[in-house]
Amino acid sequence: MAAAAAAPAGAHMADVSWKMLELRARSKRSGSIYEPLKSINLPKPEGGSLWDKLDHYYRIVKSTLLLHQSPTTGLFPTKTYGDNRKAKVHDSLYCAACAWALALAYRRIDDDKGRTHELEHSAIKCMRGILYCYMRQADKVQQFKQDPKPSECLHSVFSADTGDEVFSHKEYGHLQINAVSLFLLYLVEMISSGLQIVYNTDEVSFIQNLVFCVERAYRVPDFGVWERGSKYNNGSPELHSSSVGLAKAALEAINGFNLFGNQGCSWSVIFVDFDAHNRNRQTLCSLLPRESRSHNTDAALLPCLSYPAFALDDEVLFSQTLDKIIRKLKGKYGFKRFLRDGYRTALEDKTRRYYKPAEIKLFDGIECEFPLFFIFMIIDGVFRGNPAQVKEYQDLLDPLLQHTSEGCPVVPKYYYVPADFVELEKKNPGSQKRFPSNSGCDGKFFLWGQAVYIIAKLLADKLVSPKDIDPIGRYIPPQDQRNVSMRFSNQGPLENDLVVHVALIAESQRLQVFLNTYGIQTQTPQQVEPIQIWAQKELVKAYFHLGVNDKLGLSGRPDRPIGCLGTSKIYRILGKTVVCYSIIFDLSDFYMSQDVMMLIDDIKNALQFIKQYWKMHGRPLFVVLIREDNIRGSRFNPILDMLAAFRKGIVGGVKVHVDRVQTLISGAVVEQLDFLRIAETEEAPVFKSLEELDLPKHSKVKRQSSTPNASELEQQPDVNINEWKNKSTYEILQKLGDCNCLASQALLSSILLKREGPNFITKEGTVAEHIERIYRRAGSKKLWSVVRFAASLLGKLVDSLAPSITNVLVQGKQVTLGAFGQEEEVISNPLSPAVIKNIIYEKCHLQDEREAVVQQELVIHIGWIISNSPELFSGMLKIRIGWIIHAMKYELKIRAGDMPAKDLYQLSPSEVKQLLLDILQPQQQGRGWLNRRQIDGSLNRTPAGFYDRVWQILERTPNGLIVAGKFLPQQPTLSDMTMYEMNFSLLVEDMLQNIDQPEYRQIIVELLMVISVILERNPELEFQDKVDLDKVVQEAFRDFQKDHSSPKGAEKQDDMTAFYNTHPIGKKGTCSYLSKAVITLLLEGEMKPSNDDPCTIS
Repeated sequence: MAAAAAAPAGAHMADVSWKMLELRARSKRSGSIYEPLKSINLPKPEGGSLWDKLDHYYRIVKSTLLLHQSPTTGLFPTKTYGDNRKAKVHDSLYCAACAWALALAYRRIDDDKGRTHELEHSAIKCMRGILYCYMRQADKVQQFKQDPKPSECLHSVFSADTGDEVFSHKEYGHLQINAVSLFLLYLVEMISSGLQIVYNTDEVSFIQNLVFCVERAYRVPDFGVWERGSKYNNGSPELHSSSVGLAKAALEAINGFNLFGNQGCSWSVIFVDFDAHNRNRQTLCSLLPRESRSHNTDAALLPCLSYPAFALDDEVLFSQTLDKIIRKLKGKYGFKRFLRDGYRTALEDKTRRYYKPAEIKLFDGIECEFPLFFIFMIIDGVFRGNPAQVKEYQDLLDPLLQHTSEGCPVVPKYYYVPADFVELEKKNPGSQKRFPSNSGCDGKFFLWGQAVYIIAKLLADKLVSPKDIDPIGRYIPPQDQRNVSMRFSNQGPLENDLVVHVALIAESQRLQVFLNTYGIQTQTPQQVEPIQIWAQKELVKAYFHLGVNDKLGLSGRPDRPIGCLGTSKIYRILGKTVVCYSIIFDLSDFYMSQDVMMLIDDIKNALQFIKQYWKMHGRPLFVVLIREDNIRGSRFNPILDMLAAFRKGIVGGVKVHVDRVQTLISGAVVEQLDFLRIAETEEAPVFKSLEELDLPKHSKVKRQSSTPNASELEQQPDVNINEWKNKSTYEILQKLGDCNCLASQALLSSILLKREGPNFITKEGTVAEHIERIYRRAGSKKLWSVVRFAASLLGKLVDSLAPSITNVLVQGKQVTLGAFGQEEEVISNPLSPAVIKNIIYEKCHLQDEREAVVQQELVIHIGWIISNSPELFSGMLKIRIGWIIHAMKYELKIRAGDMPAKDLYQLSPSEVKQLLLDILQPQQQGRGWLNRRQIDGSLNRTPAGFYDRVWQILERTPNGLIVAGKFLPQQPTLSDMTMYEMNFSLLVEDMLQNIDQPEYRQIIVELLMVISVILERNPELEFQDKVDLDKVVQEAFRDFQKDHSSPKGAEKQDDMTAFYNTHPIGKKGTCSYLSKAVITLLLEGEMKPSNDDPCTIS
């Protein structure tokens, strides 16, 4: 009996010790994909309810999702019936995420009957299937990272069974950056949870190349989640907030991430360009709350703002965007994708891929509603700890679900208004019953909806927690945001009180000794050894080795400069410690670098930029490189003042701490560039570090006597171009040899260049070489007009021109290049430097050669200013560079009064920048109205709400508006567009484009505001005929002349100067004359009868 009792006790002890051994073994193997760590001592809920709940969801997942997973590629088809099995990357990713989420729930159960393994590997098979399809298109990745074109991108749809391509680029909009970004994001989330998805270095280098492609999302218009691009569905891509947001989230997630999980080593780590990530962040914030130029808002923003991306760290902008989505798109049956979305409505012609112009008006008010977005709102509520939101959307969703014959819930893809009820629905929105789509009923599943539904239910039933399905912490509750420690966090410190660490480096020992006499402590390159100082282009060379894979035909990182944030880190490269100086200290061939005030300005801008956008733990290290050339002549005092400011600890409002490089390294961010692994057989790449100038230590620094700004006389040539352009080449060569005036030499050389070509031989080498020498000499003498003329003849191009234009475009503006009064080229999408150079030298050379280089200067300045102070450009939708130059010339004329005005081209680059800043400031009150209208008209500034008011005018003008020969029709404009979309504003700007006088443009803007106010106050009136705005102004001006006619009739009949100089408001103001002309025109037409007309007796 005792023996019998002892036997079970012994068995029990053995069972316990076996469990202990198993627990130990598992703790050692945690992270292995075969045995994910499970809480084996987790008490099972009473009655096995946890198992029952999970079993319920397992059966749903098995029958509605996994049943359709391709056994060969692991992809999920978009249609679960029929033979034509196509798989979208985007939908397959959510299906994989659903299987993974349920696997995470099963990890809580000890004896899971192998289900954890099965579900995890369903997710792995799908992720690897997508990777397999992508890697077969490595040639497209290679082409796309060099030149992102829709025809060279990764495909977004593949054959579910073979992984082959199924549509060409002409048949389908494959360019969907959101899909590639979502793949990278889920890849990181799943690997972080212990899954092993990436197997070898070929796959690592391929994923690194995907990152290079995604880094450019901020400047690549794509087709977006709905695969249609512009909402007009005409085949044109757009820059989408949802794509840029997902790219930003993916870059944050994958930066510094080890693709082999906790079993990886240094060469399986992914690198992200910090400056590219920052540009995506800036672009996202400037695009929101819009989705794109044509989409005022869009439900595609929900997965971007909330689960899974959580891309936005600005709570105010988040609330503003979410509120707009709910306000405009939420219905009884789900959310509309966007307004006027014709997809699967009864009126859509399914035989055509694209819509006709104005066709989208048909779909107004009958857009399909998608229950899917109620599910995203449930998930959002769980993450944000908002049970009321969860309940609200669960109650809305439950009546919409269908069920299979076995009782499994099924999410319909959309609810539509049947053809018979369309007219009734349009008359009374929301009055008609909608019907569920075929996709989303028994056997015909909408897998994206199914997958997200299961994830939402697992979260709502607390079977998985937000931390389980977001192991990398994409969502951070507001109260925890201060304590975040990620490699670079999407959350910065709440109060930005950053101190920038600064190292002052002198390029020679004698310069160091010289600066020391003024109390400025510097180090030389030798004194910081063994630390090396590199130019950013050397760092770019090092990054060429990142992601190289000869087998896949992939080169490394494209030749893109490293920005201010990247050069503020410390690098470990091939055993060396390297600090970098910013691109602003590079020796440039463009003349702006010869103006030391520009360098000082660039340094201040760079420091402000770093302060604003540095989000890493660790201080930025900013290297200031002082060259001997910087302190020559009159350049010395400004440089000395700046260095003194560094010593005091505040430069341009930024706190700085100056110290030795060796001391500052301890607090800096260190980036290990371990991808430069060199085998013993390979030759190590050679990098050039900054070398100290080998000069005698105590020799005197050559400080030429101070060069004052050259007199205007010196900048003027003493030869007349009209006189010389017809003389013989021999005579010109003779004159060139005798002439000492650089301005004249430049002028004569330009005649030779056009006549004989750049390789024609003169006494001093070829014509091009001679002009190059004039360029250098004029630079050292500060003859800025001559410098600009020579630079233009040589076709010089400033660095960073393309990024500066991109900076302007991402703020939602357009740029035009071309001289004032001539044909302009509108730039609305980023271009390469070569294309920009062609435009500048074609459009700006016509009247004055110097215009071509001054326009480049302005593009660089505007790019910086709009990044740091976007408010200076409010009300300006088109940045017309030629017109801004006209405004600057006009400002110089105003300042000169009765004296001759300064020549813009003779100002130094820093003076040009200051003048630009001056005219961008709101206009001073003391100015006359002519001057104010001249400047505002040249800047193309408009009052707040201007474009919305033009829309309201168009609604009451059946025959449209015309000005300066440009016609804006009522139709198809109102049918095609909506009031608040960017494309309409650009169309209005297009209408005003032909006006050639800035002050007249401003009068037209005032006239449109007047018309809008009159129509708003008189709802019974509308224009019968086409409204010719020019005629209305002429009528107002005639009236003005009657009141102001001079008795002697001295004024010219058509001189409107006095009118332009008149105050707009009040008695005898321009608005009173314009109003009178508008009312006269309105009263010529018929009035609409009104029920509450006070004049009606009966």
